[in-house]
Amino acid sequence: ASETFTNETCAFMWAYQDEPDLTEKLDSAVKELNPTASAKATLFGEDCIYSYGSKTFGVIETDFTVRLPVDDLTQHEKFGNWVKDVMQIVIEIPREEIPGKYGFVEFWFEKNEDENITFRVPIQQYLDEAGEKSGIELFEYFYQP
Repeated sequence: ASETFTNETCAFMWAYQDEPDLTEKLDSAVKELNPTASAKATLFGEDCIYSYGSKTFGVIETDFTVRLPVDDLTQHEKFGNWVKDVMQIVIEIPREEIPGKYGFVEFWFEKNEDENITFRVPIQQYLDEAGEKSGIELFEYFYQP
């Protein structure tokens, strides 16, 4: 007998899933820029959880996290140029390889466990408003202390 659950309703919950292929692609690209850097891709979306226990994931957007160990958190010009280089890598990934909508790239500049600068660059906003910026201008456009 074939099972159909077409009338079954589900409960939606926000959910995240790792995206190993994009993670590998971006991580190796940022390591070419700086061997101490690391990157990760995450799908953000919704789990549709059915009463019988199974669930399906629907992706809404793809987000990225890029971490860079630094010695000095005041190098905003350098950080802005790093953001520019990383964003260039992200926007060169073919659009069909990025599930859902463009999300954001979260940048971490980490001096140690307690001292860091973290901010997000929405990918579409970067394309629309900041593609010509670099250095401290780009850094200050997205960083809100």
